[in-house]
Amino acid sequence: MSINLYPQYHDYLSKILTSSVYDVADETPLDFAANLSRRLNNKIYLKREDLQPVFSFKIRGAYNKMARLPEHVLQKGVITASAGNHAQGVALSAQKLGCAATIVMPETTPQIKIDAVRARGGNVVLAGVSYNDAYDHAMKLVAESGLTYIPPFDDPDVIAGQGTVGMEIARQHAKPIHAVFVPIGGGGLAAGVAAFIKQVRPEIKVIGVQTNDSCAMKVSLAADKRVALKDVGLFADGTAVKLVGEETFKLCRDLLDDIITVDTDAVCGALKDIFDDTRSICEPAGALALAGLKTYVSRNHTEQETLVAITSGANMNFHRLRHVSERSELGEGHEAIFAVSIPERAGSFRDFVNVLKLRNITEFNYRYGDEQVAHIFVGIQTQGAADREKIGADFQAAQLPYIDLSNDEMAKVHLRYMVGGRTHKVQNERLISFEFPERPQALANFLNNMHSDWNITLFHYRNHGADYGRVLVGIDVPESDYAAFDTFLDNLGYAFEEQTENAAYQLFLAS
Repeated sequence: MSINLYPQYHDYLSKILTSSVYDVADETPLDFAANLSRRLNNKIYLKREDLQPVFSFKIRGAYNKMARLPEHVLQKGVITASAGNHAQGVALSAQKLGCAATIVMPETTPQIKIDAVRARGGNVVLAGVSYNDAYDHAMKLVAESGLTYIPPFDDPDVIAGQGTVGMEIARQHAKPIHAVFVPIGGGGLAAGVAAFIKQVRPEIKVIGVQTNDSCAMKVSLAADKRVALKDVGLFADGTAVKLVGEETFKLCRDLLDDIITVDTDAVCGALKDIFDDTRSICEPAGALALAGLKTYVSRNHTEQETLVAITSGANMNFHRLRHVSERSELGEGHEAIFAVSIPERAGSFRDFVNVLKLRNITEFNYRYGDEQVAHIFVGIQTQGAADREKIGADFQAAQLPYIDLSNDEMAKVHLRYMVGGRTHKVQNERLISFEFPERPQALANFLNNMHSDWNITLFHYRNHGADYGRVLVGIDVPESDYAAFDTFLDNLGYAFEEQTENAAYQLFLAS
């Protein structure tokens, strides 16, 4: 018999066991991932929350919270702020319970998500350009109207609803489970799953997973207090939370065994893995747990263990698949990208290809720019990290200077589409990468805000079908204006990163 090592959370155990989620949510399958299990030499299972009626686990917590509201409160109506899965969960729950639901969403929300909420009877109110703007407007409406706010994660009833995922995993797989991997945004799912599993089967590790650039829970646990991130990455938008909840922080602090962080390429690789095994397409946050599981296996050289990843959602914008496809091969270690310098003479391309032996070239970019040296941008099919290192060693043996760009975000998002744009007419170019909310006229608004006394010398933008746009901008700034330019950047209102010293930029684009 398992011993409850966490008696202070016994209330959550009873809350989860008596949750009302099954009036509207499904008990999702725990699917064995045969291809992935064979490849990783472990028994991998996927908890398929992407198969819920709203394609996300969020319906569980939203409905459990709303089903417990008194009838007179429901009759007044409910309200929430969300740009994604929680919004659809609240809308469907309100439809089931026969009450009105107001969903405040940022103006930047993709139309597909707005349409999904309206299709379930939700009254959509667009306000601001970020979740924080939407939340502030929702709080204003609460004060004016008396509507009841339904929080996305920081509420005991919401946490208990999400905890039914852990209850199902424990029931569906009675045999030993070594670890369950859970995506973390605000922490509701991780807190709920851990609250159940650690009291019923405490031998099972519960491991949270976040992206490197949206790891508010990991940073908070390290500081032993809630820490608000200034900015968060938006690729896995379902977990892009700047500040975790008070209750979820406490539960995760006490109950989680670890938090693993992963990058965009790892998430894209996990999306491909899920598709290969299930023929289903998750959203990036939905593949986050599997990306963490794979990192755990690689880091710990784990073999013959039973590991479960929660595929938490499938609300994917179709146009993002282009970006995911491009990046998944890098995430799987099946492609590497390099900047290589070869002699600018007849026959040097042939000699370069011979160095690669039987490896396939996936991309090749070059433009004449120097009489002595040619800088080429090349993608190469590989068999993993060890093979990537072997390619580097082969370049070195052939006396070909190279830079491995496989982990260079700027090179992967922008530079690979721009090789050949070097100029000798700009003397003081500063290179800056920006992120901005993606919506109609977003690029025009960005350019209008960029108006300055400095000339734009380089510009690259490519729509990735995401909620945010990414732009690379070169600006000619005299050294005497550097202080003023830095102030200009700080006041512009967009997330940015200086790229002027980036090695790939210096090779291919700089003056």
